[in-house]
Amino acid sequence: MTRPGIRVAAYVIRHRAVPELLVFDHVGTPAAGTQVPAGGVASDEELDRAVLREVAEETGLSDIAVVRQIAVEDKPHPDTRLPRRTTFFHLRAPADTPDSWEHRVGGDGDDADLTFACSFVPLPLKYPLADEQDVWLGRIDPLRTTSMSSDGRGADIPRSRPSAP
Repeated sequence: MTRPGIRVAAYVIRHRAVPELLVFDHVGTPAAGTQVPAGGVASDEELDRAVLREVAEETGLSDIAVVRQIAVEDKPHPDTRLPRRTTFFHLRAPADTPDSWEHRVGGDGDDADLTFACSFVPLPLKYPLADEQDVWLGRIDPLRTTSMSSDGRGADIPRSRPSAP
């Protein structure tokens, strides 16, 4: 049996008039969909440190704090179908964090040299995130879940934000 890849995912919330979630899109690759910071955990790395590292690597933000772990999900990778276990965290960003920015990923990981368009979007989300990354937002607050269609599954909602004209 193949051991799952260990991963973390970050729900970084900024509080303003309404709570907002940090998301990003791959510049030049809209098919990747809108995502939250997430990635692999090194074998000797604590999960809470890994989620802070992933947010910093993928967005450039370092002035954030872990609030708590909210869920552990066992779900295969959407492309390779290899097993993976993702621990989702609720994090807090300062209210004065910029609304949007672009960040080029450094390092030597899979995302190295990619550019991400980062932004805060109001909750509840109008569109689900890629790979159903938004599924655990209700563990932070039930009112923060993605807006759903009448069948309750979000079937009529596109899997990413619409592209700008």
